Amino acid sequence: MANVDLEALRYQVSRLERGSSPIAAARFGTGSQAIDAALGGGLVRAALHEVFADGMPSEPAAAAFAIALALRASDGKPIVWVRQDFVGLEMGEIYAPGLAELGLSPERLILVRARDGPSVLRAGEEAARCPPLGAVLIEPWGNPKTLGLVATRRLALAASRANVPLFMVRAGGTPTPSAAASRWSIRSALSRAFPAEAPGHPSFVANLLRDRAGAAGQGWVVEWNRDRLSFTDIAAGTAAGISPDGAPLPGRLVPDPAGGPHYARDGRRAG
Repeated sequence: MANVDLEALRYQVSRLERGSSPIAAARFGTGSQAIDAALGGGLVRAALHEVFADGMPSEPAAAAFAIALALRASDGKPIVWVRQDFVGLEMGEIYAPGLAELGLSPERLILVRARDGPSVLRAGEEAARCPPLGAVLIEPWGNPKTLGLVATRRLALAASRANVPLFMVRAGGTPTPSAAASRWSIRSALSRAFPAEAPGHPSFVANLLRDRAGAAGQGWVVEWNRDRLSFTDIAAGTAAGISPDGAPLPGRLVPDPAGGPHYARDGRRAG
């Protein structure tokens, strides 16, 4: 009898990892027609997704992109954000008015602080097991020794079983073997100004490094509309903060959080 139960469990895990169950196959759209078309309708909801910054100066942009994805996926439900203490020390603490500018109301956010990477992973797994949540965002620092293929499989399985999307912002980290359904590299783009030179919507250069549906290797320039909680496509070109050769023009997407690091234009940390 025990062998039958074990085989049934293995079969369930296999189906979830392949995305063959109805829950695992469900997707949520980003709002960007180009991204959603490439991904077959959007990102898998009941899965783990990784977001990296394209260089340290883009860490705030990567976090903002992950928050935007969480808002798209959460359907108005609470969002849990598990953040390692060292991320706040290195990158700056969370700035509530900045979250509001992205469309995330403070009353919807449950912030969990963790002392180290393993604590972030444990708390994130527990949160992802809670179906009433709209999304879970976890932010460990660097490459914790416990963050391997086994750990990410546990996170992905928790998200699959509860149908709770889980987004991992890899602050200061580098890609390693992972069970994530998608992996992104994000940098800021120069936003398009509103009339009278008012600041425009936050804009991103989003490169898809990994996707189980086969769309990896593509990149898009999008902007985030906080009123519609949706990404919108921007044609590549200087108006979108991208020079003709594909390099980003000078300019930042999201200001560094209060107390965070400051960088020179060449990417070196200042002061």
